[in-house]
Amino acid sequence: MVLTVSKYRFQHWLFTLLTAHNVSLKILRAKRYSFEAFSLGTLNRYIQSSSKHQVIHFGMVHLAPAAECIHKVLPLNSKSGCVHIFLFTLLIYTCYHLSRKPLSIVKSVLHQNCSEEAHKKGKIIVPENETFCDWAPFDNQNYDSLFGTLDLIFLSLYAISMFFSGHVADKMDLRIYLCIGTLLSGMTTIAFGLGYFFNIHSFTYYAIVQGLAGLVQASGWPAVVACMGNWFGKDKRGFFMGVWTAHASIGNILGSLIAGAFVEKSWGWSFIVPGLIIGFFSLPIYFFLVPYPESVGVRPPVQYNLNDGPIDQAISDGNSFEGVVEYSLTLFFSKLVSYTFIFWLPMYIREAGGFNPSSSADLSAVFDLGGILGGIIAGYVSDSTGSSAITCVVMLALSIPTLYLYSIVGFRSLAYCIGLLIPLGLFVNGPYCLITTAVSADLGTHPSLSKNSRTLATVTGIIDGTGSVGTLR
Repeated sequence: MVLTVSKYRFQHWLFTLLTAHNVSLKILRAKRYSFEAFSLGTLNRYIQSSSKHQVIHFGMVHLAPAAECIHKVLPLNSKSGCVHIFLFTLLIYTCYHLSRKPLSIVKSVLHQNCSEEAHKKGKIIVPENETFCDWAPFDNQNYDSLFGTLDLIFLSLYAISMFFSGHVADKMDLRIYLCIGTLLSGMTTIAFGLGYFFNIHSFTYYAIVQGLAGLVQASGWPAVVACMGNWFGKDKRGFFMGVWTAHASIGNILGSLIAGAFVEKSWGWSFIVPGLIIGFFSLPIYFFLVPYPESVGVRPPVQYNLNDGPIDQAISDGNSFEGVVEYSLTLFFSKLVSYTFIFWLPMYIREAGGFNPSSSADLSAVFDLGGILGGIIAGYVSDSTGSSAITCVVMLALSIPTLYLYSIVGFRSLAYCIGLLIPLGLFVNGPYCLITTAVSADLGTHPSLSKNSRTLATVTGIIDGTGSVGTLR
């Protein structure tokens, strides 16, 4: 409803209503038609300094159904809310990464060394059956090009979608947005695996599925970072988000293990099981996620200054101040290396080290263990020194000799392989995790963006989208 009210007469009644019914209040300036969301403190200051009459627009912030029931019995406060959002978003993005990993594992069986397989099975190789163990259309000599094209399609549409997904997330209820995103991500992951059971050998089919997967997978990152930024203040943000970024490595590890469990027997399940996991997780998101502290009467940790800038200026605002461009370009190169390992490390380990597909999947998970340590260390050092840029530069510089050593001696023994993959994951993923989480949240709540309080997800999308362009290599 829209009411014209006297600020003095309705001020006390208004705050009583907001507190009692978890109502989110927005101010609609009659002549400017621009919306801004407020905390109670900001609203109070605004009413005190505003003209005598204003047009007030009321809109309910709907709590998740199950969360609303729980909140009546065990109310969320700032601490319990932070724990809730930390664990919930960690699980959400673990599922996202888990569902991206299968293709890198399955590549090794879509095109195999059929001579070795024939020797194991006692078969004789002749021209008519020299690719008997491969899966068409990946049974030709251009299989590397086809795999690269699938990765390119996924990453291209992921990067393009990332620039807009943050803007859409800022305009939508993050709970609904993530619910839809996880459900669609599950469907596209399952669709790739169904190609095995329906005996589909059309490259066009797999290319379309990968393209759709790239579009919907971009829904996750800006939204979960925005949820974290809504609940966590700047204090210790780097450390907490450094621990939180373990979700990417945990997801990669679980994705490798799950896909590796089925890859040699029935590779379709390597996609279907992760797809079912992320798709199922849309249910707890819908019923339990609380992305906004205001919806349970908790004061946000970061207050925004008011101005008249409309939300449609979000993307241009996100690029308008120092930091976004610099960190976006840094992530451009950092994410290139990180995603090269995500998509190609299992196959590289198998071909260079001579391991079987299952062992290659397990060894690739060691890189992600290093990534977990890297995110935590980078966040802690950034908080302690206040120099996130220097932290990124040092870790990226150390990754160069580590990469060189791994390429030279990484497969002399299993110990060398594991011993170099851990620091490699640490130095490569540390800056990547820091930039995409704590740095993005800091930039998204920067005073330079005071004219728009709903750009956190947009800034995150811009930075990660630019980084994703780097993965197109």
